[in-house]
Amino acid sequence: MTNINADHVLDAKGLACPMPIVKTRKEIENVEPGKVLLIEATDQGSKADLKAWAERSGHQYLGTVEEGDVLKHYVRKASEGESGEETSYDQKVNNDDLKQKLDSGNVTVLDVRESAEYAFGHIPNAISIPFGELEDRATELNQDEEIYVVCRTGNRSDMAAQLLREKGFNKVYNVVPGMSEWDGDVESK
Repeated sequence: MTNINADHVLDAKGLACPMPIVKTRKEIENVEPGKVLLIEATDQGSKADLKAWAERSGHQYLGTVEEGDVLKHYVRKASEGESGEETSYDQKVNNDDLKQKLDSGNVTVLDVRESAEYAFGHIPNAISIPFGELEDRATELNQDEEIYVVCRTGNRSDMAAQLLREKGFNKVYNVVPGMSEWDGDVESK
């Protein structure tokens, strides 16, 4: 592959979600419009996270190159007038609200973490669709059901809830803070 030039480099190796996004948000402020930021990360979830963040904030996600354990993400900072406003999904519930819903009966829980994260511990009966696959697999979900979207911290699930709303899902709730503080039942698979 051709050598890809970057104007700025951000080291996010060894950091887990949501830190690669948090550091990228800060670092992009130091990048001139139209210039490329290289984010080096080891968190597999950063592939979907950074792509979605770039698209939602108006920056251009160029792609990811894998070199061993390191993911090299390339993002071009939007020029003036290009950047979109970051939004936060407005329908949220906390972990306790979700536990009450689970106790009351049939609830659809959508886990948008990477499959490895899901395998090591998830809410029983949660549907696993990693965020990076959601756009293509949204048809697997029922638009008439209430869907509670969970990830590790509420960051990916926020972007997933926005994506589902754009696809016509109206009964979607982002679970915050998600699995990082989940103290309900968990199963491994």
